[in-house]
Amino acid sequence: MVKRRQFIGCLTAFGASALLTACGGGGSSEEGGSANSASPNATNKATAKSASAHNTSIPPASSLTDGNGDVWTLSGGSVYKNGQKAGNNYNVSLVLFYGNTIYHEGTGGQFYGWTGSGWVSCNDPRLGGTSADGTTLPTASYIIDKSAAIWTLVNGVIYCNGATVGNTYNVTLVLWYGGKIYHCGTGGQFYVNADVSQQWLPCNDPRTAISAPAGMFYGMNGHFDYTYTPSKLVSILQAMGCTSYRVGCTADQIQLDAVSKIAKAFQSAGMTLVVLINQGVYDNNGRVWNSESTAYSEGFSAAQTIANTMKPYGVTIYECGNELTRQDATVNDFTYAGTKASDFNNANWPAMRGVMRGMIDGVKSVQPDAKCGINFCVNDVGASDALWDGMQPDGSGGYPKVRWDITTWHNYEVYGDLLSLGTDGAGPGFDLPTYCKARYGVPFIVTEWNTGPEQTQAYRGSYITSKLGDYYQARKTHNIQAVMYYVLDSGNDTYGIMLNGTPMNPPYSAFTSFTSSHPDN
Repeated sequence: MVKRRQFIGCLTAFGASALLTACGGGGSSEEGGSANSASPNATNKATAKSASAHNTSIPPASSLTDGNGDVWTLSGGSVYKNGQKAGNNYNVSLVLFYGNTIYHEGTGGQFYGWTGSGWVSCNDPRLGGTSADGTTLPTASYIIDKSAAIWTLVNGVIYCNGATVGNTYNVTLVLWYGGKIYHCGTGGQFYVNADVSQQWLPCNDPRTAISAPAGMFYGMNGHFDYTYTPSKLVSILQAMGCTSYRVGCTADQIQLDAVSKIAKAFQSAGMTLVVLINQGVYDNNGRVWNSESTAYSEGFSAAQTIANTMKPYGVTIYECGNELTRQDATVNDFTYAGTKASDFNNANWPAMRGVMRGMIDGVKSVQPDAKCGINFCVNDVGASDALWDGMQPDGSGGYPKVRWDITTWHNYEVYGDLLSLGTDGAGPGFDLPTYCKARYGVPFIVTEWNTGPEQTQAYRGSYITSKLGDYYQARKTHNIQAVMYYVLDSGNDTYGIMLNGTPMNPPYSAFTSFTSSHPDN
């Protein structure tokens, strides 16, 4: 699990649109305060019998009465409440009573909502809230995303809050899906906007449902040095309804011997063993590999040795590296969500890229048909996109591309909901497996998931039931091949679902109850 972190939400306020008004515009604000300090929905609920009708406006009305009985008027371009100017406002052309809230619109088209003490910028409330998933342009006239930004399509060009986003032309479809904006042009190629400030990235149509192969959905993590014999391990996992198991291994002979015995037992039982190749970005002295080529050679050698050892026992899935994007040498700050390539260390990026490429090629040199995964943590789409496209964190391109067969991800509760993952750890969420399905077109495996070590066993049991339910429901559309709980036995009560061969309840019973009633088919 990556280091504990506390996410920092950072929602961007967008400028006013020349086409449709949107949050974050200028022109009128609360005097001496931030335009983003409160929500217009914080105003009083309608209680007075004399309140004006919903959607009443000035003009044509001469006054409005809110739910508290306060009377609102418009005079000389300013809004008055009970005869006193309401906060700092000017050049107002419209006052609106909508949803028990008072709004006003200035000559620039920007709307503001009354908080009870001042004005906060917002969209025209009559436009509605976040658009329904699957909304498209030009079928709809606009899309409102989770940040309240408004997207429009004019003459084949995409606008967000009235400003163009990247270089778009001949666009025939704009799609809001899974918390992301996609578009398709006359050539049929889809693109996704990873961030409003970034260029569009090529992808597939995210609406295409892809079902990963069945038979290994329920997985578990473990370690090579457990005291459980391989046969006992198989028995424990079968009793839990698990069909797959992830275990780490280096090229060390002791580890190779231990994992090969596990692989032999799994082969006999017809179960899937995912072998994590534990090769990092550091040399034996704790220094980052001095070049991409050196890192590649080290990764290639370790992976080739491990694959040669595991091949006779039917191992065909390898995860190449463990949380390499979340090392001291590779992430600039552990509090970063990882949504931007610039969140990562530019100088050490080639070493990480090199060892990843080396591990993949090392496995393929022994088993050309084996499947190799690269894993990511938190919200590291900035890293996965850059590696996939051969980019550096500084934005330069043309470097070797890392192309994996399976996208693997670690998702602990503190990181957020994988199916609605915050863009900055706490911000508006998007569906990560759907994004990865569209971008990379390969199966998705959650190779580590759990809540935090401080939680009670009762909480952990409820969490297991809830998350397995989410993953199970999504598996047939999101290309989710497996979800692998961390961990079978942690030697204490922090993460493990068993302790020295004894089930830990309620987590154990929650897991087994779910697997027994939800077949992997």
